[in-house]
Amino acid sequence: MHSFINDRESIVSDTIDGIVAASSGRLSRYPADHTARVVVRSDWDKSKVAIISGGGSGHEPAHAGFVGAGMLTAAVCGDVFASPSVDAVLSAIVTVTGNAGCLLIIKNYTGDRLNFGLAAEKAKALGFKVEMVIVSDDVSIPEAARPRGVAGVLFVHKLAGYLSELNRPLSVIQSEASRVSDSIVSLGVSRDTCTMPGNTKSTRLSDLEVEIGLGIHGEPGVEVATFDTAKILVADIEQRLTLALSQCDSRYAVLLNNLGGLSRLEIFILLSEFMQTPLGTKADIICGPAALITALDMPGFSISLVPLDETMIDALRYQVGAKAWPDVTDRVSRSTVAVPELLNKEVFTPSKNDAVRIVIEAMARQCIAMEEEINALDALVGDGDTGSTFAGAARTVLAELDGLPLNDSAALFRALSEIKTRGMGGSSGVLFAILFEAAAKDLLQKSSWQHALRGGLSAMKRYGGAAVGDRTMIDALEPALDVLVSGGSISEAARAARAGAKTTASMDKAGAGRSAYLDSRSLHGVIDPGAEAVTRLIEVVAEG
Repeated sequence: MHSFINDRESIVSDTIDGIVAASSGRLSRYPADHTARVVVRSDWDKSKVAIISGGGSGHEPAHAGFVGAGMLTAAVCGDVFASPSVDAVLSAIVTVTGNAGCLLIIKNYTGDRLNFGLAAEKAKALGFKVEMVIVSDDVSIPEAARPRGVAGVLFVHKLAGYLSELNRPLSVIQSEASRVSDSIVSLGVSRDTCTMPGNTKSTRLSDLEVEIGLGIHGEPGVEVATFDTAKILVADIEQRLTLALSQCDSRYAVLLNNLGGLSRLEIFILLSEFMQTPLGTKADIICGPAALITALDMPGFSISLVPLDETMIDALRYQVGAKAWPDVTDRVSRSTVAVPELLNKEVFTPSKNDAVRIVIEAMARQCIAMEEEINALDALVGDGDTGSTFAGAARTVLAELDGLPLNDSAALFRALSEIKTRGMGGSSGVLFAILFEAAAKDLLQKSSWQHALRGGLSAMKRYGGAAVGDRTMIDALEPALDVLVSGGSISEAARAARAGAKTTASMDKAGAGRSAYLDSRSLHGVIDPGAEAVTRLIEVVAEG
């Protein structure tokens, strides 16, 4: 699969260019042709302790996205999933470190430990004051000798950056950062691996599996489990995190990190479920949810917790200049508002009319019978569900047929409008609801049912924005109603509808609906599915 890149050699430098361009001048970088990929605060004056982090790229917005007042002073970017070189780290130290010194914050990976460690020793030999904190917050493997560092490192970035802004000395910042680092727990889950830019994606999971405890570089996790629901999965993660905590009576901040490929819909569901767990009820501060330390496009998430004290609370609430740091919110009780009684909610009195019942039943059965054919037609020019939309509404009508006011045309049209609103999905349901609602109003003014339906069509066109020639159901519906209004028979109306539907096959451009996004090659020769469905309904009445 292709990626939207120029070439693999320039991918990191090109990414940094974009990050700097979007920073409104807050960030600067080394020249693009320099081998060291370093991003620094443009406003840094070296009077305070510099906070530097970094590591492999592919985790964006980490680490450059967290450079800014109150967080990192500089970020050193390696190749994708590879530690930056010793010289790159050393260059960053020399660039931003003044008399107050520098704190390096890294995740517990061998390459980062070695390269940042050697750079620190070289910097010390040059006379710089340098300390290091190594974050190892991954608790997926109990008693692991070398736990990995994952998204919990951001808590350390936030604390160290805050203390630097307060002009605390290096010794205090290093001590506090180490203390907090030791208390953080994190655990990640994903339903698939990530895609390396320019490479074909490989996977080791089936559609029904999730991997628990995998790394942010796609490393295998501790367990592959069968996915059931978000609630069950989050409960499992919460239990694992609870077992890893050393301070179970604490209050916490929770950070929900999108590993890059989850929809916002999913990530907010996961947050909702976690906050309802026993451990979630102890979370007083919420960070995110957001994509913070990603694994390229990995469809997964991680949950990180840090115990709260006054310093950590103040640090998390401190406003920063790093664009990627998410909103931090205090936990509040769930609030709801009363559901209002809808003013137009109407209770209809059932009544009998055998002729009307026969017509409604015939049209409903036709909707159900043609479901697959109309879906197949819609699949050529839409999303393949028009037949199901009509059939779903028909099943609702049949289920409620005995309770309809069949002998009161105006009330019947209002009832059908209400049924279409809740029983017929998509825009088609709303359009028909508008048609019947407006038609009911006309009937109350003693209009004939033919003129009432024609008036309903006018309302449908006004709100829907489509007209004859736009390649919609109106191309069949309007000619048929025009025939009926002029005194023609239902058979003549059916022929007019069929002729109108056929014209849509020669229309190479649609003016409304999903077909409006297709080119002429996709549309030519295909009857609009809405027009075809409407025509068949009129034809079944004419035949009966």
